[in-house]
Amino acid sequence: MAEAAIIARVLPSVLDVDTTAWNHLLAQQSHPTPFMRHEYLAALESSGSATPRTGWTPRFMTLWDGDTMVAACPLYLKSHSYGEYVFDWAWASAYEQHRVPYYPKAVIAVPFTPVPGSRLLARDAATRALLVQAVCQWCEQEDVSSVHVLFASDDDVLTSAQQDLMLRHTVQFHWKNERPTLPVAQGVAATDGETLRYQDFEQFLASLSQDKRKKIRQERRRVADAGVTFRWSRGADISAADWDFFYRCYERTYLEHGNPPYLTRDFFTRMAADMPEAWLLFVGERDGQPIASSLIAVGAYASIASAPKDAESRSELVAYGRYWGALERVDCLHFEACYYQPLQWCIAHGAVRFEGGAQGEHKMARALLPVQASSAHWLAHPAFAEAVQRFLDREGAGVESYLGDLQARSPFKAA
Repeated sequence: MAEAAIIARVLPSVLDVDTTAWNHLLAQQSHPTPFMRHEYLAALESSGSATPRTGWTPRFMTLWDGDTMVAACPLYLKSHSYGEYVFDWAWASAYEQHRVPYYPKAVIAVPFTPVPGSRLLARDAATRALLVQAVCQWCEQEDVSSVHVLFASDDDVLTSAQQDLMLRHTVQFHWKNERPTLPVAQGVAATDGETLRYQDFEQFLASLSQDKRKKIRQERRRVADAGVTFRWSRGADISAADWDFFYRCYERTYLEHGNPPYLTRDFFTRMAADMPEAWLLFVGERDGQPIASSLIAVGAYASIASAPKDAESRSELVAYGRYWGALERVDCLHFEACYYQPLQWCIAHGAVRFEGGAQGEHKMARALLPVQASSAHWLAHPAFAEAVQRFLDREGAGVESYLGDLQARSPFKAA
């Protein structure tokens, strides 16, 4: 290591990492999410969801200064590219065509979770750089083809770029609880530093262009006319019966697409026991019987990295669209369960952001706007690294153009 006092240890399981030390380190980062909590990663492993059997072999990289863990990251050896949402199948194919092994590769990621956030947990920028160096050196020694830091935070991206990792960008769609700024003459302009939140769902609709507002009202009316109503529950108020019903819906969605679900029922049992405050469940009912559900994650705690100068940001509540399913087909039910009900809840409870998940340009019609999500990549083979960099240069130009085109198609009223 660059600093003699720092020792690197690769652990075979997140269960070998102290829970308090991991979560304390996570809370110091600029962009923590519930999905990087020790409890979440432990549930993925202990439930059989992310294990060697499913193609996710854990190898947690940790850095130590004496008895103190000063940096850590989730590192998984992969035998395939499923469950990552940053697609590198073409890279794997190119390796295969040249008879060079692409697998195993290493990913620094949260399995099955395309949510941007801190991945490289470190006490400071210098230690974060050492963490990246340690991962790449270890992978080279173990004859691992590559390292992929997926859905990284801005701090992670900066450090990765400084360590000569290649950057890749994609587009997601997020909703912000921010009323568009109107002219001062109308008497509603925000004062300096103030963000205007929506007071209710109708006020949110009023901020949209007429065609988008009309479309949303029509879609909601179809669900209501079909006799479907929704209820929500959060945390410990989610009953065991509701968890069971949700899993029926979740499992059915995957099976209808010809695949088994990534997450086991035991994973959600562990979430209900170990992280109940991080989950919000919507259940759609007709004639008193549940027919659909959507599960939303909410920020369980926030960063202390910017305290005390930015104390307000530490109390921000963020919601994340995750899973949904239905036992009956009702027109526009998906939009109601996955967008309108969560947005209505976010407005009522002061959430500052709702992240809609990977891909989905159709989300713009529901006022989820495009944002850039980034990953970083290191390839051990010099020739393939050079070829991938050329590909990323071309792809990046296309993503930048696409992002600009999307940003020009605002669903909101013109000022």
